[in-house]
Amino acid sequence: MQTQITDSVFNAGVNDHVTTLFESQYPVPQGISYNSYIIKDQKIAVLDTVDEKFGDEWMLNVTRTLGTHKPDYLVVHHMECDHSANIERFMLMYPEAKIVLSNAALTMTKQFFANDFTDRAIIVKEGSTLELGEHTLHFIAAPLVHWPEVLMSYDDKDKILFSADAFGRFGANDTTQNLPWDDEARRYYIGIVGKFGVQVQSVLKKAASLDIATICSLHGPVLTGDLSHYLSLYDTWSSYKSETDGVLVAYTSVYGHTKRAVDVLMQQLSTHSKKAEALNLAECDMAQAVALAFKYSKVVLATTTYNGSVFPFMNDFVSRLLEHNFSNRTVGFIENGSWAPVAAKVLKEKLADAKNLTILEPVVTIKSALNADSLGQLAQLAQNL
Repeated sequence: MQTQITDSVFNAGVNDHVTTLFESQYPVPQGISYNSYIIKDQKIAVLDTVDEKFGDEWMLNVTRTLGTHKPDYLVVHHMECDHSANIERFMLMYPEAKIVLSNAALTMTKQFFANDFTDRAIIVKEGSTLELGEHTLHFIAAPLVHWPEVLMSYDDKDKILFSADAFGRFGANDTTQNLPWDDEARRYYIGIVGKFGVQVQSVLKKAASLDIATICSLHGPVLTGDLSHYLSLYDTWSSYKSETDGVLVAYTSVYGHTKRAVDVLMQQLSTHSKKAEALNLAECDMAQAVALAFKYSKVVLATTTYNGSVFPFMNDFVSRLLEHNFSNRTVGFIENGSWAPVAAKVLKEKLADAKNLTILEPVVTIKSALNADSLGQLAQLAQNL
């Protein structure tokens, strides 16, 4: 992948259609990109490397982009392995190049690689600059977005924010470049960065003072044009607000009775003209389910009592919600149990530490199968939703 962004800025990254589970947990049916940028000026800077599996392809892209020139700097924004794996290879291939990174990132290089590049390192931090000629990179500390060593940089000539993993999206650039950004960016953000909303808010405040024309993330397409849409969504996600006034009904059902209750609820919500979406947690991409729980303003958890607790997929789902600071939502419950229904009680206890949750009544309790009582409870729940 070699693309030109401006007259002097290029993307020499790669597209990955081999990996099926990004970070060994997120399905990427449309692949993933690892972006690596090159600024050609009086001094030449290569910004980040790529995943180890694609080192040969990346080095070929770099040498083709450089032509007869040699790089002066390797800028490291993020030490996660999908962006740092080829640092040692690059530094050995270009022995005159300096490596530009945070002090924390330099420490990590010593943990990942056999060679110590301290004597070739330029340590940068918040407010540091790197002069390339017409281009100057201004460094922005972005700790915990989403590793503690992360830096972003701003090119004041072309008004580009090199945003590390922020504003990234699942999907390889060669096949998804023109597809909508929101859904796969949401799934990426909530799963990977979502816990660190406070830190993202801090970086957004810094970005607000910059005149940004282009955002170059380490994953996904280069963002140009009206950037307010992307910035607004990041503000919504990182402040744990909902995007859509609607209902996610997340359910598990062993023999179909709980699913029937979900079907009835969805029909009733439709009658009330309420936007709603139902997901079977045993069959869906769990990362997508978690992302949708952050999209909608209301969530209904419908599950069976299982071993005196809740069904495993529901337990996993709620645990993931809590890991990502699930908050500021209205939550309803549908529980099923043939002799001792306790699922709603267990779920309420699990969610007790989540911030600003409104627990919606009534709790719909099904004893084995729907009857007149539980159907009435469903109708009331739908009305209250």
